[in-house]
Amino acid sequence: MNGTIVIADDESNITDVCRRYLEREGYRVLVAQDGEEALRLWEAHDPDLLVLDVMMPRVDGWQVCETVRASSDVPVVLLTARGEEPDRLLGLTMGADDYITKPFSPRELVLRVGNILRRVGRSAGGSARGASGGVSPEARRPAGVLAFEGLAIFPAERRVAVDGADAELTVKEFDLLLTLAGSPGRVFSRSQLLSLIWDIGFEGDTTTVTVHIRRLREKLEPAPSEPRWIKTVWGIGYKFDAKGMP
Repeated sequence: MNGTIVIADDESNITDVCRRYLEREGYRVLVAQDGEEALRLWEAHDPDLLVLDVMMPRVDGWQVCETVRASSDVPVVLLTARGEEPDRLLGLTMGADDYITKPFSPRELVLRVGNILRRVGRSAGGSARGASGGVSPEARRPAGVLAFEGLAIFPAERRVAVDGADAELTVKEFDLLLTLAGSPGRVFSRSQLLSLIWDIGFEGDTTTVTVHIRRLREKLEPAPSEPRWIKTVWGIGYKFDAKGMP
């Protein structure tokens, strides 16, 4: 079994199709019809990933994501018919790892689920190779511990410590930090980071990167407005300062 997935959507035709495609790939799939049931399944089964429709009765997908993020870094994919930028940014700000706009191909969902689980290492059948057979960006990043003054990154454990205390990062936040810190001093444009960190076909724009950088700084930096490690290169993008000084 490749892992346990919770799918929450009040449209049974969507959950039925997605379940069949995911089960065909070896996943165990649990289905919820609303947000309350999704939270019960999450608490009872500790799934490897959540797929949440935004517009659900009783408790919507945003609320479920926010509740889960308060205590867990389990990957979250949001499904919605609403593709406007404010909605995408709201989901990402709440800690969602990916965002798929309806209508979508179930094959696309399977691809994104597999890519996320390979990145985070939660899937029992995960590997370093991408769906196309090439080596994923994760496999090209440093395998050893990256240690800086006050900051340590443990790629194998997907763990980050700030002044000795673990920081709770989402899948994309960790991947973003590891990409930057793995090449200290190198300037990455927002478009480069979007291409490296987010899966092919991700329906986002470079603002997505900006949101995740802000969240990273809030979690890692002593003074987010005066970042110690993640520096903005105006008009281009971002770089990691190995010296760790303002």
